[in-house]
Amino acid sequence: MNETVALDVRHLQVVLGEHVIVRDLSLAFPVGRVTAVMGPNGAGKSTLLRVLAGLLAPTAGEVLLGRRPLAAYGRRELARRLAILPQRPQVPADMTVARLVACGRYPYGSLLHRDKAADRRAVAAALALTGMTDFAERQVASLSGGESQRAWLALALAQEPELLLLDEPTTYLDMAHQLQVMEIIRRVNHERGTTIIMVLHNLQQAARYADNLAILSDAELQAWGPPADVLTPTLLARVFGVRAEYFHTDGGRQALLPVGLLEES
Repeated sequence: MNETVALDVRHLQVVLGEHVIVRDLSLAFPVGRVTAVMGPNGAGKSTLLRVLAGLLAPTAGEVLLGRRPLAAYGRRELARRLAILPQRPQVPADMTVARLVACGRYPYGSLLHRDKAADRRAVAAALALTGMTDFAERQVASLSGGESQRAWLALALAQEPELLLLDEPTTYLDMAHQLQVMEIIRRVNHERGTTIIMVLHNLQQAARYADNLAILSDAELQAWGPPADVLTPTLLARVFGVRAEYFHTDGGRQALLPVGLLEES
């Protein structure tokens, strides 16, 4: 595997019950880049993310991290290299933000045998990067949706992973908080060099924040590449069943926006 590849997916297949969720998928996620995984509901995006995180074993094929299959890693070893933030994480009602973020240091040893100074530095850096320092002693249950998402993101960053997997990180957030979270994700990528793979539904977020898009539909990879090459009216019609047109902003930026369903034309 090339050293510029973060995760190497080879002939991956995932079957759940009688349903083929992913069929013969081969894809190399580049180091230090942001990849958005997109597709219709039920396309297998979240399932793929779970496989990439080592939480679900594929039916066939393999995922390599650092020339080794994910299955060859121990739980702590893998968590030192890779972190995942699911859609709806759960937390005890009385847990503070600081305690939550400190849980991200689990991979680095037991409570009796660990570098506590390194833990404190990692937690402080994660809180600062997500703008959650002033919320450290607040209970997570008292936070707004955007604040809560930033707290969970800080937990993942406290792991200091090489790869960060995010499952719809802006779901249930208003527009301002969506942009806030996406800007943090971009900072994590730029300042830490973290490879990021995230499931997204918002076309404009994907076009603005991702280096590459992986489009899934019908259990297969339909397109891969930079947003400008992948997001076209033809692809949106074929994969999502919508009509789309190009628009230009006052600043000269080109945007592709859905304008209707194909069945309406």
